[in-house]
Amino acid sequence: MRAKPVGPPDMGPSFLSLVSSIGLRAVRLIEMVEEAGPSRLIYIAQEQRLAEQMAKAVKGLAPDLKVLLLPPWDCLPYDSVSPSREMMGQRMASLREMTSVEDQAGVLITSPAAVVQRVPPRDIWDGATLTLMMGSAYSYEELQDFLSRAGYILDDRVDEPGEAAIHGQVVDLFPADSLLPYRVEHDGTSIIAIRRYDPITQRTEDEVQSVTLGPASEVVSLKGEDDAHLERSSGMEHRLSDYYDRLETVFDYWPQAALVMEEGAEERRQDVMGQVADAFESRRSLRKGADNAAKPESLFILDDEWQDLLSERRVTIIRPTPMNEKVAIPFFAGSRKPTQTMLEFVREQRDSGHRILLVATTDRDLARLRRRIQSLQSGTIAIEKWKDILSGPPHGIFAIKAEIKGGFVDEMSNVVVVTAYDVFGSRSICEDPSGASSAAAQFTDMSFQIGDTIVHSEHGIGRLDGIETITLNEEQYEDAIRLSYADDAALMVPVTEMDSIWRYGGSSEAVKPDKLNGGAWISRRQKIEAEIREAVQRVKALVSERKSTEVEPIVPPPRIYERFAARFAFTETSDQSRAIEEVLQDLVSGYPMDRLVCGDVGFGKTEVALRAAAAIALSGKQVAIVAPTTVLARQHLRTFQRRFAGLGVEIAHLSRLVAPAEARAVKKGLADGTIRIVVGTHALAGKGIAFKDLGLVVIDEEQRFGVAHKTRLRELSKSGHVLALTATPIPRTFQSSLVGLQDISVIATPPARRQPIRTFLTAFDPASMREALMREKRRNGQSFVVCSRIEDIEPMRQQLEKLVPELKLMVAHGQMSPVETDEAMVGFADGEGDVLLATNIIESGLDVPRANTMLVWRADRFGLAQLHQLRGRVGRGRIRGTVYLLTERDQVLPKVTEKRLRTLEALDRLGAGFAISAQDLDQRGAGSLLEEEQAGHVKLIGTDLYRSMLQRALCGQSMEDLWSPELNLGLSARIPEDYVADPETRINLYARIARLDPFESVDDLSAEIEDRFGAMPQSVQNLISLAEVKQLCLHLGVVRIDAGPQAIAFSFKPWGSNRLPFEEAATGFEDELRWNGERLILARSLERADERLKPILQLLNNLT
Repeated sequence: MRAKPVGPPDMGPSFLSLVSSIGLRAVRLIEMVEEAGPSRLIYIAQEQRLAEQMAKAVKGLAPDLKVLLLPPWDCLPYDSVSPSREMMGQRMASLREMTSVEDQAGVLITSPAAVVQRVPPRDIWDGATLTLMMGSAYSYEELQDFLSRAGYILDDRVDEPGEAAIHGQVVDLFPADSLLPYRVEHDGTSIIAIRRYDPITQRTEDEVQSVTLGPASEVVSLKGEDDAHLERSSGMEHRLSDYYDRLETVFDYWPQAALVMEEGAEERRQDVMGQVADAFESRRSLRKGADNAAKPESLFILDDEWQDLLSERRVTIIRPTPMNEKVAIPFFAGSRKPTQTMLEFVREQRDSGHRILLVATTDRDLARLRRRIQSLQSGTIAIEKWKDILSGPPHGIFAIKAEIKGGFVDEMSNVVVVTAYDVFGSRSICEDPSGASSAAAQFTDMSFQIGDTIVHSEHGIGRLDGIETITLNEEQYEDAIRLSYADDAALMVPVTEMDSIWRYGGSSEAVKPDKLNGGAWISRRQKIEAEIREAVQRVKALVSERKSTEVEPIVPPPRIYERFAARFAFTETSDQSRAIEEVLQDLVSGYPMDRLVCGDVGFGKTEVALRAAAAIALSGKQVAIVAPTTVLARQHLRTFQRRFAGLGVEIAHLSRLVAPAEARAVKKGLADGTIRIVVGTHALAGKGIAFKDLGLVVIDEEQRFGVAHKTRLRELSKSGHVLALTATPIPRTFQSSLVGLQDISVIATPPARRQPIRTFLTAFDPASMREALMREKRRNGQSFVVCSRIEDIEPMRQQLEKLVPELKLMVAHGQMSPVETDEAMVGFADGEGDVLLATNIIESGLDVPRANTMLVWRADRFGLAQLHQLRGRVGRGRIRGTVYLLTERDQVLPKVTEKRLRTLEALDRLGAGFAISAQDLDQRGAGSLLEEEQAGHVKLIGTDLYRSMLQRALCGQSMEDLWSPELNLGLSARIPEDYVADPETRINLYARIARLDPFESVDDLSAEIEDRFGAMPQSVQNLISLAEVKQLCLHLGVVRIDAGPQAIAFSFKPWGSNRLPFEEAATGFEDELRWNGERLILARSLERADERLKPILQLLNNLT
């Protein structure tokens, strides 16, 4: 007998008892929809996280079924900020699909917070979407009209959902409900290409036939209305009822749909409505009537209306029952022999008459499962949907790709489901829908902006003022970069010499410009370069010593190590797996490890350290885990004790929090070897600490330790194994990783369970602040309020005591004693308070799983990297984190500051840490690449030029070795404004072309430019060709090319002319080529300048 909604509406709800298995509930939901004929059903999960899991499971098991997910807004009710365009796009896409299902069976999966929101009426959908198709007519006016009406933001570059950029014959569009943006190319009248592309690399992923744009806002203007192009403002969606004659509900969209609710959803709905009422009252009282807030009944379904809606339809309530042996699947990965245990279980279940279904999220894991089953001498049958197994052979073994984490037994269908997670545990792989990749390329994404402080390699520090076009003659134009220096002096730099201009990087407010043509800059640069060379030699000696030292290979006992690894409760990401494998390979190599694991906040670096520690400790050696703060050390201690429990590994703690008697006992245990793992602060590098057999030092938050401390920590370990962890690399780690002074593992893929942290930049608003803190309290969470200065703490404390007197407030800042600070932070982490008011003392290592909200007062005073570290403190549990970057009311931020904060707001996706580090390298203090005395050099010459000098020093070169060929070809080579309108984009393209790597394909660069901006005009083709000529000249030692109507002359460096292969060079030129003792002359009559490029490239390629 199947479970389904029963009885007419007036009979009240029916109840269905089910275990808390997402997979089994998904099966029952599919049956409810299908057994009632083609029907529609609304499923309300207890919370949004469960709704998302249910939607994924149902889609995997019933791909033919229309499955829609309706999320709630990702902001507070009556907030001063709007929901994200991405979230509104997802909601509007689901509503649009609800109107188009017709007679098809469908299920809407949602949560209490989403289902009570009123939505735009159904009649807006006529004209609320725009479909662009290959070959169809293109209208600039129609596209711009739609983007304006649908709430899209026009920008120069498209990075986020709900954005668009129009570049001549190329239009970039990021549909608000899409994972990837689209690039539409047209010829002015019709669409000739539509390509999906990667928003990070801007390169094409694939070609498609069409793209449909849905609204990026829930405020949509109808075509032809007088106010079709209304002025949009932040927070306008909280007055949604003002923009429509009426609002509807999801029940209006599907009036005949049955309703299924998880038990607990009703209580959650009541909490949501209480939050709405509080927010409305707070808004009215704190704003004293100045804010004309919409009444709750105009935006939400209130209690009486909700009860009426329930009485009009069939309702089924799912009651949870505890898992028992009949329905539970063992966690095979936790056993000593996972595969053997799983096979024995499957054999028993088949013998008792069950069919077996293998489920995995990825093709790779599904193939792994099917291979494990082969030993039962039974093939597996691939199926596409749940129904297929019911008609399959009895005792059969089936396989399906679906996203279900834990297995279950369905006694009604006689099916046992075994998932990849059951068998492989953390080693099962989750697909990343956003396509996040190992983002080493993000490290080098340094872009110029007008107004930036820059460094010219020959003229020193100045400011980038813009780009200007210079007329050389009637047919030849040239772009030049305008730089300004001290005393209002200006320098025009040809764009072909952009490789001599470097970004200063980071905070440059206190940097003074150099005097143009003064000698001070060259002297300063030469002195710094000499000191860099000396430092490089010292570091090279250390690296050479490390690589020449042999140590005992570390191979942990396989069985117990696998048991330890299986305790990891989550799924490893691909980058995390790679980092673990690289660490284990280092340990077994027989040479000392020195590896930096670089990963964004919350991306699983600690698990890499745990695996390394297990490999060492289970092999009988000792491990030291060093954290920058006592709070972080204490949290690491708990993590390590929990993971190593029952494995016979003694773990101890050593910091200022440890009593003297206990500290003496720990030191004794380290010396005699009874303590295998010690977790502590830099006290571990102090005097009186001796280890019997230290095999590994793990340095967490590496950038917070000075070189002296790290040197001492490294010296502790005779074997030399060192593993450093960092979330925001400062230049020392950032750059040395690139140039090979240290092995690096990058974890750039977010964990499947971690959601991006929502980030809003907004003015201080007491009502919104109260509501944010109270919402967190209502859901049993905790909040941070962060001030940039200690003097702001007391006024903010008084403000908070008035706004939220019902919340328990705790305080932590640097002027408190270390013991007081530790007690406050540890107490808060243990759940003793509701709000922690603190300075940025909390930015590193405070792990509070219940903390999901952060308010940062005067965010403009923080650097990007600091803010990114701070926001990493929230959203570390199951609930998505929210950060409000607050400024003074009516405060006008400087453009540079606002752009910096908007960058953080835009980069709220997981993995943004590396991109932020690239854009804000030294906000945390310049730091040093090699030694502490180098820190001042970064400030004197900027980060980018310093990196270049370092790389040259490593190769044994200096700035004096730099040269560039002089190319006098008479060509007009530039990027016209009508091809790329944005001046900053043009500047960065010029920089990219000028810095073309010798190994980088000119053809690839041309393809990328055409991909982004359309067919290249002749002047851009000339620019690319000149870049290719320059590459060849640098390789051959050609210092100058002079091209005229009658001949082309090539001048060489001595080392170039001494090895000229004249016979090869003459191929294809017959008697036109001669050497006059100084220059190679190509005597050919070529009137037009663009005709000269072909023979020049041919000759240079012959010489190569």
